[in-house]
Amino acid sequence: METKKTPISYSDYVRGIRFLNIDEQLTLLEIISARLRKSIGKPGKKNSIMELEGLGADIWKGIDAQDYVQKERDTWD
Repeated sequence: METKKTPISYSDYVRGIRFLNIDEQLTLLEIISARLRKSIGKPGKKNSIMELEGLGADIWKGIDAQDYVQKERDTWD
């Protein structure tokens, strides 16, 4: 008889962790971190929005942010 394989859900994994001893939990952690390291190093990974920090700062040099915002709001009326 052939059995159908169903994927284990995230919550099943989380519930199962408590049944593992410390060595098994550490091994699981090592496996997960190794997989993450592999996937993070893959080409085409998504960039963080924090990489944009400071971009275009020279354009705003010498401009007071509050004055700029107020002038923009004044055009709304």
